[in-house]
Amino acid sequence: MRAWRWDLFCRVIDNFGDVGVCWRLAAELGARGHAVRLWIDDASALAWMAPQGAPGVTVQPWGDQPPDLPPGDVVVEAFGCTPPPGFVARMAAATPPPVWINLEYLSAEPYAERSHGLRSPQFAGPGAGLDKWFFYPGFTPATGGLLQDGAAVGDDPAGARGWLRAQPWAEGWRESDRLVLLFGYASLPLPGLLQALAGPPTTLLLPPGGLCDRLQAEPLPAGLRLAALPHVSQPEFDRMLAATDLNLVRGEDSFVRAQLCATAPFLWQIYPQDDGAHALKLEAFLDRYLAGSPPALVGAVRQCFHAANGLAPWPSALPEPAAWRALHQAWRARLRAQDDLCTQLLRFVKGRPG
Repeated sequence: MRAWRWDLFCRVIDNFGDVGVCWRLAAELGARGHAVRLWIDDASALAWMAPQGAPGVTVQPWGDQPPDLPPGDVVVEAFGCTPPPGFVARMAAATPPPVWINLEYLSAEPYAERSHGLRSPQFAGPGAGLDKWFFYPGFTPATGGLLQDGAAVGDDPAGARGWLRAQPWAEGWRESDRLVLLFGYASLPLPGLLQALAGPPTTLLLPPGGLCDRLQAEPLPAGLRLAALPHVSQPEFDRMLAATDLNLVRGEDSFVRAQLCATAPFLWQIYPQDDGAHALKLEAFLDRYLAGSPPALVGAVRQCFHAANGLAPWPSALPEPAAWRALHQAWRARLRAQDDLCTQLLRFVKGRPG
């Protein structure tokens, strides 16, 4: 497969999920020999997320007056952030025109399978005459798959835990502690969660953000202690997920990483939407994640996911650890057996005219 020149457009809406997904994709394409120009309106998070950069990847600031650069062979707009009109006009004037892809948000809902790979002809505007193609990440072979870079760290949880213990910010942690990562939004329902975690000696790992600030002001039940973390790079975050006993994550990027990089179970605090659509997205995922598991375990895990999103009260205790871990490991194995997103995207582009 020949190397292509890629333009990947990213707007940072809030938090770090958008830039996290886009950087992982850009770095993976670069690692496979492609040249990637990452257009981004706020690259500040890359200072800690990817401090070393990545081979083949150039970061292009995307301001109000972007430079008049010619398009590459492939143009990817992440999550519907349409490129600047002048750039789209140059796409339409190119011979052949670039393959134009809208990389959509991840969802387990049925529409992801129905819509994946659909063509959207452009009849008006600067891109008139071009085709835009919809590419949907997902959890089944009928979708575009998931970014699987770094997933192998989960194959060695003991090594990951040793790495974690060796970090300077981990000094003073008790070797025998249960480790729980809490990377949620500040709105996470806390009192019930803390009570459910109470008992065994537990260190709560808290990345920077509003949730960390809230927890430092909360009274802690017996057995729990806090460990505030610095910002870490993406590879370090993946190792942390592989080292812990439970991961509570949010949004999209860390949601995928918790499934691929960890053998320990996880909870997902989905990005809340005013119309309540996030509850439907959560149910669609849980229906896939829990399919075929024993009913009692399904009910216990589902209640915890609901509780993390304010849709149910927290149970007095978390699901039985060994059964929950086995459920998660079986799910992880199914995901890893599928073609990854980058492989599928390259195959998709190769099959498009242009």
